[in-house]
Amino acid sequence: MSQLFQPLQIGPLRLANRIVVAPMCQYSASDGSALDWHLIHLGHLALSGAGLLIIEATAVSAEGRISPGDLGLYSDANERALARVLDAVRPVSPIRIAMQLAHAGRKASSRAPWDGGAQVPLGQPGSWQAVAPSALPHSPAEQPPLALDAPGMRKIRDDFAHTARRAARLGLDGIELHAAHGYLLHQFLSPIANKRRDAYGGSLENRMRFPLEIFDEVRAAFPADKPVWARVSATDWVPGGWDVESTVVLSKALQARGCAAIHVSSGGVSPQQAIPVGPGYQVPLAQRVKAEVGLPTIAVGLITEPEQAEAIVASGEADAVALARAMLYDPRWPWHAAAKLGAHVEAPKQYWRSQPRQYKDLFANAAFGAR
Repeated sequence: MSQLFQPLQIGPLRLANRIVVAPMCQYSASDGSALDWHLIHLGHLALSGAGLLIIEATAVSAEGRISPGDLGLYSDANERALARVLDAVRPVSPIRIAMQLAHAGRKASSRAPWDGGAQVPLGQPGSWQAVAPSALPHSPAEQPPLALDAPGMRKIRDDFAHTARRAARLGLDGIELHAAHGYLLHQFLSPIANKRRDAYGGSLENRMRFPLEIFDEVRAAFPADKPVWARVSATDWVPGGWDVESTVVLSKALQARGCAAIHVSSGGVSPQQAIPVGPGYQVPLAQRVKAEVGLPTIAVGLITEPEQAEAIVASGEADAVALARAMLYDPRWPWHAAAKLGAHVEAPKQYWRSQPRQYKDLFANAAFGAR
């Protein structure tokens, strides 16, 4: 029996299987509002057969966006636009839908990847002043961000709470707090980006303080019967940077505050990172967190083959696997994985007739007569 297709409990949320559609920025919103692209994009991923779909990094404020095209949930217009998308998707798919809440920090005000991804210089169209724990740019060629003061940090706490309440009104099944990939919360965690000399810098305890405060704000603002969890970069891949030992400490602190899971990624805070990219290269990081913390753990990063995903879950290295690029390339990846692993997967009735003859009973919910 395939372990990849067994149910998984993330706090109070039950997933039909252990396959997660990872959050993937589309850089295709208008003033933070979802457009037809998001309706098509999320609509077809919702038919994938995965247990959970996480909506892309969604900014809690306009200045917290990575690019002018980032999705946001900081205005009534943003909320209405996303409600339109969700109202279209939900009736056609039982998939659970969560959202990743984010603030880009010093990596804000940047171009979309297909336009080079560089930061837009202040004064040019599509630019705004980035903020961060310290006035250190992500790379020497970029303009330094403003170091956040106490009122600025209070505003960001409030922004996360307000966005979490909007997410609750939209009926989302869970929230993932983005503390990875070099964005604001990761910047506070990493000694590479955080050089503060107050209660939010210096020691590990101090550097964790602001991300933990943000988690508390989001947890309090979101319904208690729905989970909140975090995505972390378990290592900066830079000597002297954030590391997996610190990640274990952070994860235990999050667990004590009611965090339901840890989604384990890596890197993103420094151009000096030396990432040993290869199949499943981040899985050992997820395994370490799972073993030492005990929370449900999601592994991500070059997990592309069904047998590989099955082995990760069956061996206990992680409780679930998240796919990003592989899912874009093959939006029916869970169907094909179920076929290879001898498992069952849910599919919309309009597609039941697509089941190849050699995979009889692939679709768990299929029952019809041929004409």
